[in-house]
Amino acid sequence: MTLVLLLTLLCLAVPVYVYFGYPAILWLLTRGLPDTTHRRGEHKPSVALIISCYNESDVIREKLLNALELDYPQELLQIIVVSDGSDDGTDEAVKEFENDRILLIRQEGRLGKTMGINLAMEQVKADITVFSDANAMYASDAISKLVRNFADLDVGYVVGAALYTDGNEGASARNENLYWRYELAIKAMESRLHSVVGGDGAIYAIRTKLWEPLQQQDINDFVNPLQIIAKGYRGVFDADAKCFEETAGDFDREVARKERIVNRSIRGLMRVGRVMNPGKSGVFAFEVISHKLLRWLIPLFLLVGVAGSVLLAFSGLGLFKLITAGTVLMLVLTLVGHLSQNRNELPTWIATPYYFVMVNGYAVRGIVKALQGQTQVTWSSARNNETRNSGVSDQ
Repeated sequence: MTLVLLLTLLCLAVPVYVYFGYPAILWLLTRGLPDTTHRRGEHKPSVALIISCYNESDVIREKLLNALELDYPQELLQIIVVSDGSDDGTDEAVKEFENDRILLIRQEGRLGKTMGINLAMEQVKADITVFSDANAMYASDAISKLVRNFADLDVGYVVGAALYTDGNEGASARNENLYWRYELAIKAMESRLHSVVGGDGAIYAIRTKLWEPLQQQDINDFVNPLQIIAKGYRGVFDADAKCFEETAGDFDREVARKERIVNRSIRGLMRVGRVMNPGKSGVFAFEVISHKLLRWLIPLFLLVGVAGSVLLAFSGLGLFKLITAGTVLMLVLTLVGHLSQNRNELPTWIATPYYFVMVNGYAVRGIVKALQGQTQVTWSSARNNETRNSGVSDQ
């Protein structure tokens, strides 16, 4: 029973460490450090803005107008739209704008966002490449704020702050917005310590010379930054480089998105596993293991921890009786949320446990699929209310 007790305590401690201990350690390690631990400058390198899309006719015109209104020098900014086999009029909408500054690249066959970016990068000659999504609307100075960080020659990629415009509209949006604010705080501390872990598909930039083609199964805004770290560069977060987008707005679409992210990211981390070696990447290894690997494995630790708690509760240990009772209560609240007719109107005391359980449950599905060799390589907008088929690649 001693072994069960130790294993249970260890498995229960991991989620506590990931969600609370890791941010606390980051805070302690970055106390006294300046807000920016790298050099910034006002130089204006040439920039290519790559906008990835699939069936985004509802927003692509607004996105292009937004891109054309950025305050970056026109002669230094090229806009490339890569369409992954869109069939809803997206391409036609882009052609309305097509000129010397805007280039449309169409990828046939629904090969996925990563392959589309590979194709677009073949056309890029600019010093800096910025990656964005069709629904991410940039602040007018977003590009300028991103590129100022490349004045430091050790910086290989820069991540901006994607902010939600509907963070208070519905239970799903409120939970996602709260989680994202927590994430932004961690990104800022990681950047000060060494490097922000991963990019953000809505707004991140790289030195073009550091790009290397990705495999179809790779999630580009995670694997690409890891490759840059492996080359010996830093990745920094700039909270002043802002874009604005909407949440998925629905629990089901949000948790499905989490499953896809975990499914692709855990495979990507294994492919660039050398970044988890402290001898090669220094303190970044601590960051990526704590922020990503252990977080993705939390559902597995919780399953073992809860099972152990039940056994120890039957042995009469009071602490584990409380843990078991708390688990039962959370599962009951999750069931109530699941059976609700309108989950976006759930009160916080039901929505939060429902969101937590569902996200972690779908993360397990993503891990299992990755272990089975199934990686989702195509995507659909999380905002679309219509049901679309998702491509799965068996590798």
